[in-house]
Amino acid sequence: MQLYRWVPSILQVLTIIRPETLVRWHGFRCYWRWKSRPLGGRPQIDTELRALIRRMSTENHLWGAPRIHGEPLKLGFSVAQSTVAKYMVKRCGPPSQGWRTFLRNHAPDISAMDLFVVPTIGFNLLYGFVIVRIDRRDLVWINVTTKPTAEWIARQITEAFPWDGAPGYMIRDRDRIYGAVVTRRLRAMGIRDKPIAPASPWQNGFAERLIGSNRRECLDHIIVLGEVHLRRNLISYAAYYNSVRTHRSLHKDAPIFRPIQQIGIIRSHPILGGLHHHYVRV
Repeated sequence: MQLYRWVPSILQVLTIIRPETLVRWHGFRCYWRWKSRPLGGRPQIDTELRALIRRMSTENHLWGAPRIHGEPLKLGFSVAQSTVAKYMVKRCGPPSQGWRTFLRNHAPDISAMDLFVVPTIGFNLLYGFVIVRIDRRDLVWINVTTKPTAEWIARQITEAFPWDGAPGYMIRDRDRIYGAVVTRRLRAMGIRDKPIAPASPWQNGFAERLIGSNRRECLDHIIVLGEVHLRRNLISYAAYYNSVRTHRSLHKDAPIFRPIQQIGIIRSHPILGGLHHHYVRV
C-alpha cells in the first residue's frame, strides 16, 4: 500500500490481467462454444439400458460382450456391441461362477450323514443316525441303535436310498465308525465318499444344523426312556420336520412342498404331545 502511494504506476506492472482484457476475452465465448460443439457420433444410451447391461454382466460371469449384446437385442433395445463392452462391469481374473451358484447346481446330488448321542433316563447312551439331502434339507433317514458299527451304518445307507436314487456325493466326518464296510457300500451304490477335514465339523454344517434343531425342538424337552421311545419320537419329529416345519433357507417352505391354503377353517393338530402344532384349513 505504501509503495502504491509513492509510485502509483507500479500497479500496471504488478497487474497480471486487466478488467478490459477480461472483457475482450469474454467476447470469444461464443466462438469457443462453437469450436467445442459436438460434431455428431453415437448418441448416449438410456440409463435403463446401461443399468441392464451392468446387471447382466454381474449376474452372468461366463458371458462376454457378444453374449450380453444378444440379450438387449431380443428385448427390443438397439445398441452396438462396442457400447455393451463399454458399460459392462469390469472383472478381475478369468470368469467363474460364485460359490452360491456352485452349491445350488450340485445340491441335488449331495447328502450328508452324522451320528449323535442321546442319554436315557438310566444314563445309558443311545446313538442316533441321520442322513439329510442338501437340496431341500429333507431328512432322508433317521434311526437309533445302542452299539453303532460300520455294518449297521452301511445297512442304514442301503435302506435310505434306492439303488437308482442314490446321491452322487456323501459328506461325513472322520469318525472311526465309518470303516471299510461303509466306504465299500458307498462305492457299490455309486456314491462318492467325501470325508471332511479333521476337527472341522462346520464342513458338515447341514447335518450338524439338523441335529441341533432336533435337540432344541425335541430331545431337550423329553426324557428318553429307552431305544423304542427315542425311535418313536425321532420318527415323529422327522415327519414334522419334512412336511410341516418351515425353513428360512427354503423361503419359509417345508422340505416336502407345503401348499398354501386360503379357504377353510383353521384347525391345529398337536405333534410330539403338543410340543409343536400343525395348522391347516379344513
